[in-house]
Amino acid sequence: MSRTLSLAVALFLGTCAAVAQQPAQSEEGARVLALDNSWNKALETNDTKALAMLLADNFISIDIDGSIQNRSEFLASLQVTSYEAPSQAVTEQSKVDVYSDSAIVFGVFRTKGTEKGKPYTHRERFLDTWVKINGTWKCAAAVTVLIPSKKSSD
Repeated sequence: MSRTLSLAVALFLGTCAAVAQQPAQSEEGARVLALDNSWNKALETNDTKALAMLLADNFISIDIDGSIQNRSEFLASLQVTSYEAPSQAVTEQSKVDVYSDSAIVFGVFRTKGTEKGKPYTHRERFLDTWVKINGTWKCAAAVTVLIPSKKSSD
């Protein structure tokens, strides 16, 4: 009987410890989501200085066309005269999973704007990998995949 009681106490304490850790993870998750959302604001305003603060030195971006850019290439692409910042950049849905000093943010992102004089609306599925470097969250990798628009059946 004492063995069963010991096991029950151990399970109870383990459950309490897991529950006690959840708020800290939720707090870190909220912090990472806020940083991920500030990326959108920086894109809308073409604020490359703000974006630079969010990106790790070894940042890698994989864009909807399959191209790969490192941090300096990504930031430089936003500064070329042909780049038109989106008029709207909104995360429609997102979720974060925190793993100690790393976090994965994934969801659906929508941008509206004009490119080469033509209006566009893109919906993209994204996955951003955040790491805590010297106590500060930085985005180390971003992958986006274009969600094809649904065609109406006539």
